Amino acid sequence: MAGADLKAQITARAEALGFDAIGFCSATLPPETRQRLNAFLAAGRHGGMGWMEERADQRAHPQALWPEAVSVISLGLSYAPEGDALANLARPEVGNISVYARHRDYHDIIKGRLKHLAQYIATRGEGVKVFVDTAPVMEKPLAAQAGLGWQGKHTNLVSRTHGSWLFLGEIFTTLALEPDAPHPDRCGSCTACQTACPTAAFPAPYQLDARRCISYLTIEHAGPIPEEFRAAMGNRIYGCDDCLAVCPWNKFAQAGREQKLAAREDLTAPLLAELATLDDAGFRQKFSGSPIKRIGRNRFARNVAIAIGNSAAPALLPTAQTLAADEDPVVAEAGKWAVARLHSELAP
Repeated sequence: MAGADLKAQITARAEALGFDAIGFCSATLPPETRQRLNAFLAAGRHGGMGWMEERADQRAHPQALWPEAVSVISLGLSYAPEGDALANLARPEVGNISVYARHRDYHDIIKGRLKHLAQYIATRGEGVKVFVDTAPVMEKPLAAQAGLGWQGKHTNLVSRTHGSWLFLGEIFTTLALEPDAPHPDRCGSCTACQTACPTAAFPAPYQLDARRCISYLTIEHAGPIPEEFRAAMGNRIYGCDDCLAVCPWNKFAQAGREQKLAAREDLTAPLLAELATLDDAGFRQKFSGSPIKRIGRNRFARNVAIAIGNSAAPALLPTAQTLAADEDPVVAEAGKWAVARLHSELAP
């Protein structure tokens, strides 16, 4: 097994590459991790994310994904915001975009750095594979096992240093590295994240029903958004930060250092009236290099229409009417809903 000196060298190289957290663990996960995943899938809480079920065996065990893997190096990059992540929720005329999506796609940023670090390890003749949320890897349990933090009651990773604002990536390697100690759960009796969820997406602490989650509904869900969740969405047009932002551990987090993740001015508080005018070409141009681009114009316009319906702003009625006549039936349906909502606001 490689000694502490090599771990220190890898850690120093990771820090030089800009990573904010690093930990080491074996390429295994305990049986209870698989049990929780199977229960989540059996209850249908993954919604339309069929890819989770299709590769559940690989997801539940790192060596099922790559049998030669011996160790996992878990890395974190902070994207903690400068100010209040929820400030836009009080401004119904703008769209609220999740903090992580207000600039460049983090997958591209992290993957490049992981490859540099992996090359450093590969020079020792060891096998390496890098992953950033694009393969069946249980990133959060591995990060917790590697000592980066613990999975909070909102099911996301919580760090004593970086709060709930860490992007995660992994290097699987054939190199045998001494594991770090897992981090104890420090949520205690706090239920802030559970209480903050606008759609009651947490059936119990440490459990998530994605079908009720605004992040899932605005990003992963295709087709019309169920009406029972629309009012609660408010002006959230891409993702939701509520459960993350209220975590008390965020008080220790410093704003993220990576400038490529710093919010673009035009995505900090974009006007709904302007976003609603984007056609497919305009959408692609505006969100080039952004994670928002992957959901496509129509799904995005659907979200914008619902936010307009929740705005209680009579001035947005013509915009809603334009969306109600959209060629895409899902966008048109959301636009008609928005028109009806605004008319009801205007009724004496």
